[in-house]
Amino acid sequence: MNFIFVSPHFPRTYWNFCDRLKKNGANVLGIGDAPYNCLEPQLKDCLTEYYFVDNMEDYDKMYRAVAFFAFKYGRIDWIESNNEYWLETDARLRTDFNITSGIGAEQISGWKNKFDMKKFYAAGKIPTARCHRITTKEAAQKFVDEVGFPVIVKPDNGVGAHDTWKLSTQVEFDNFFDHLPPVQYVMEEFVTGDIYSYDAICDSNGEPLFESSSVFPPSIMDIVLQEQDLSYWTIPQVPDALAKLGRVALKSFGVKNRFVHMEFFRLTQAKKGLGAVGDFVGLEVNMRPAGGYTPDMMNYAHSTDVYQIWADMVCSDKRLLKDSVDHHYCVYAARRDKRRYVHSNQEIVERYGERLVMNERMPQVMAATMGNQMYMAKAKTQEDKDEFLKFVLEQAR
Repeated sequence: MNFIFVSPHFPRTYWNFCDRLKKNGANVLGIGDAPYNCLEPQLKDCLTEYYFVDNMEDYDKMYRAVAFFAFKYGRIDWIESNNEYWLETDARLRTDFNITSGIGAEQISGWKNKFDMKKFYAAGKIPTARCHRITTKEAAQKFVDEVGFPVIVKPDNGVGAHDTWKLSTQVEFDNFFDHLPPVQYVMEEFVTGDIYSYDAICDSNGEPLFESSSVFPPSIMDIVLQEQDLSYWTIPQVPDALAKLGRVALKSFGVKNRFVHMEFFRLTQAKKGLGAVGDFVGLEVNMRPAGGYTPDMMNYAHSTDVYQIWADMVCSDKRLLKDSVDHHYCVYAARRDKRRYVHSNQEIVERYGERLVMNERMPQVMAATMGNQMYMAKAKTQEDKDEFLKFVLEQAR
């Protein structure tokens, strides 16, 4: 099998995907914009060959890289980045090289554009917030008159909570349109709830081989925009109602051969037309693994190896690793350099010992969302999880 991994160096832990592919006998070929001598040694060891592209936004250069590998190694079986930013490039390359292991260019908009996602939710009868693709101020005003303030506005094709705003008043609405960015925006009715993910690795029939869930603060938008501290956690088991909706979503979106990250609201306030308190409501889908070090959090929470499960799916369309009976919370807490905290790094390390499974500086490109200094720990109970978050994030007065 010839597998081209696009941008295998970012995030840095993605070398694990390449490593497991190589161990499974795949011929792993890398394309990236980092010079070869800047790659981590672990990644170099996984790759048969690496093709440097100085500007991955230049599609012609990406095409030539794939063509070179196809000429040298024969037919390419897979192209994948597992990275939100490159999903459209991945799809276009698959189409141009007739690679059928993943979706092509003609299908990608329904997976990337938030407005287009709504029809797939509807097909699966999954409740989701009403949405308007912004064309004119007058049409948007009509939508607001229907759903009421507040509303959320965000890029139709965007990543994370960047350039996302909550409009609570007519003044904020008018100001948004006075400074409307030159990209396609959508507007959604506001939903009050916690954010739960449904993370899955699914086979060629869209059946999940692995499932996990993480809980994110409902104010993730404020965390990004106001540079607040970030905390979230992977939970020991996926709630049954969420697993049911997640599996329906896999089918309605036509997901096959992928590691996906789907987001749902769990309502903390009843919403007419959506559900009662505790019900799950579709938010958006991300057809790649959860961001940052979340795949590693899944490993710690479920005592498994999601990189191996994914590689086994690619190479054999099966899950070969057995389920573990040892499950935990895995907690992520990130600090900001501009704040002072009660407890030092040394105190955290000494207090949590082996329970502290990661302690790292985040790359600058990820810091706005993921914080500057991150800590990750395993916790047996919800009380342990809460205590860890309080200790790490308590700010000095």
